[in-house]
Amino acid sequence: MAKLNVIDLSGAAAGELEVADEVFATEVNEHLLWEVVRSQRAAKRTNTAHTKTRAEVAYTKAKVYRQKGTGNARHGSRRANIFKGGGVVHGPRNAVNHTIRVNRKAIAGALKSVLSLRVAAGNLVVIKEFKGEGDKKANTKELNTALGKLEAGKALLVDDAGNSWLKMSARNLAGADFLADAGLNVYDILNHPKLLISETSLRKVEARLTGNAAEPAAE
Repeated sequence: MAKLNVIDLSGAAAGELEVADEVFATEVNEHLLWEVVRSQRAAKRTNTAHTKTRAEVAYTKAKVYRQKGTGNARHGSRRANIFKGGGVVHGPRNAVNHTIRVNRKAIAGALKSVLSLRVAAGNLVVIKEFKGEGDKKANTKELNTALGKLEAGKALLVDDAGNSWLKMSARNLAGADFLADAGLNVYDILNHPKLLISETSLRKVEARLTGNAAEPAAE
């Protein structure tokens, strides 16, 4: 089994973890990464493209010119698509569905690949516990200082959704972003050079991807 070092927010060693090779030391499948990122980006698209038909444009209803005697073709409305300002034929409408479906097995495989990629590059850092000093609810300065020591100015910080200290402290940081472990995904990991994850959350993610029950973190 692969082994990962555990540190605290000061950078001091806090132990070692044995993790599943199938999650953190698997072969990287770049095609799976591409498929899942493509699907995630498509899901973020908003269906705002909407052209107006001749029935919807705001234009005069008056007849263009008299029916006969002008030498021109017969037209009844300036709203026709051949006139400037007229309606659009077969244009995009907001009913388009941009969703690209990817099955669960592929999503899990892509997540394993990206985690293995970060481990191989030394950019997955396991933090014993994301916790500030004292009883303050949030301290952006303290967290920013800690990330500076860890050389993780731009990083994805992953912990339990209930960690309000980390969530609030990271809110005003320009480079770092907080993400609950339940929502860990390929796109957000690739979008940050480093991944900082708590020991507890690492075990949760590992259990989810291996299908085993999560073991409590060692004291």
